[in-house]
Amino acid sequence: MTTYWPSCGWELLQHDAHGRLLVTDDYLRHLLGRPELAPIAQSCDAEQALHRALLSEPRRSVADTELDRLQDADARANYAIWLRFRQRLLAQPTLEASYLQIFRSQVDVPPLLVHELTQVLLRQALGDACTPFEARAAEMLFRPQKIALPGDGQVMAADDDTVDRLAVASFGDLGELLRQAGAPLRSAELDVLRPEVEDDYWPRSEAHDWVLPIHHGQPGLEALCRVMERWIAQLLGLQVRVAVEREIDDEQWVWHVGLDAEASAVLNALYQGQEIESARMERMLCLFSLRFADPSAARPELAGHPVYLAMAMDAAQRLRLKPQNLLLNLPLARPS
Repeated sequence: MTTYWPSCGWELLQHDAHGRLLVTDDYLRHLLGRPELAPIAQSCDAEQALHRALLSEPRRSVADTELDRLQDADARANYAIWLRFRQRLLAQPTLEASYLQIFRSQVDVPPLLVHELTQVLLRQALGDACTPFEARAAEMLFRPQKIALPGDGQVMAADDDTVDRLAVASFGDLGELLRQAGAPLRSAELDVLRPEVEDDYWPRSEAHDWVLPIHHGQPGLEALCRVMERWIAQLLGLQVRVAVEREIDDEQWVWHVGLDAEASAVLNALYQGQEIESARMERMLCLFSLRFADPSAARPELAGHPVYLAMAMDAAQRLRLKPQNLLLNLPLARPS
């Protein structure tokens, strides 16, 4: 059995007959272990007592008066956020349903917790038979990426937090290389994930220090297609096929979904016939098509047409994918 992302809490969850994830007390305890909530030496007695009580009974109600007794304002705010997040998780029968409901209503969950929820759902979607390329591509759905364009059509994705961390830790040439737009990431001492070294990903799956080539013809891009397919299957129960495309066929273009804010804006403008400045077009990284295995799952106007997907980096060469767009913006015949 392949082990990866061991700290995401997936092993603490249960699942129903359909493979959907069920919240457990141990998973709630796992969330209580986040550094924003774990008591420190300076924590007041009330804060330490509340943390112990929740570890003992993770679903217990917490009165406002209990929060008011916490001396540290940040601690009060963090517990209020956690309790609201817990309410979101427990209000639905599965984690999948909770995730969808978070985005179908007013989003009041911080990105850190959304990313944590996304990761554990991806862990379930990918299962134990996924490849290193699929696991690394899946990281793109819950961790922002720094994009480099070394030339010759290459597109390289590195974990944005890792790049920043190494840049700060390394003064001189290394830090400068990491900060330069388009600097070759290999020269910044980050390993590039290639078929001949792919198994080295597993023991470092939580280091987030692999560079993933995502230009045409690379296994990383195909892996991202498979990840998106499994994500939709896990969350919506629908089978789709995602493929890399070179361009949009205008005669086939009836629906599109941007995988990030930048791509959404560009696709919307192009669809409306607007001119796009060349700098923005150059930031478009990849185009995909999505087709439903069962055509009746889509709205009638999509018959015979694909859904076009696209992703793009911003002006700072960062890619921030929004996997929720794949769930909320597809032209489904019936809401899932």
